[in-house]
Amino acid sequence: MVDGGWLRNIASKPNPYLPILRSTIDYSPSTIHYPHMIDQRLDRGKQWLEQLLNLSGIATTIDTQQPEGAIAPHYWLTIAQDSLTPAQIELLIGSEGATIDAIQYLANASLNLHQEADLQAGYTIELDGYRQRRAIALKAIADDAATSVRADGTEVVLQPMSSAERRQMHTFFDSDPSYSDLSTYSRGQEPDRRLVVKLAQAPEEA
Repeated sequence: MVDGGWLRNIASKPNPYLPILRSTIDYSPSTIHYPHMIDQRLDRGKQWLEQLLNLSGIATTIDTQQPEGAIAPHYWLTIAQDSLTPAQIELLIGSEGATIDAIQYLANASLNLHQEADLQAGYTIELDGYRQRRAIALKAIADDAATSVRADGTEVVLQPMSSAERRQMHTFFDSDPSYSDLSTYSRGQEPDRRLVVKLAQAPEEA
């Protein structure tokens, strides 16, 4: 029987997450070995997530992928769902993605701790297509906000999001030419920090 209390405990604490990890899993580089590895960062992330799930009583495998064209080292760690029950998938994703976001925060915080710059990387945790579905939803939110700001020039304050989703929204507006007339910034403190969309400053106002 799966003991989900540990995962629920993660999701129930919005910030900080790292002390929970310190008391639960030894993530120091000396505890992980890398036989026959091609990329130490990718292998380290895979082993970290496998160990985390094993401690929670969830036995599954991790599929890894490095997206092409990434400017900085970044890896996707996808939890294989074939051996998971619907209840386990629901537990790992959590309400509104709270648990999978917490796991992703822990992964990025712990795996890069005390690492040299060339051994640091970003990690995205995926399960059951949640990140892809959420990306579509975030893009729709961005489009709606853009339409509203352009209509009356008033900035739009979005609902609270995780830091990872706020970064994703910033990326949407910074990289998509269709949003070139708009800019974004974050306001407030966790867990109520929000992304704000506004008209970009005119050159003479900058």
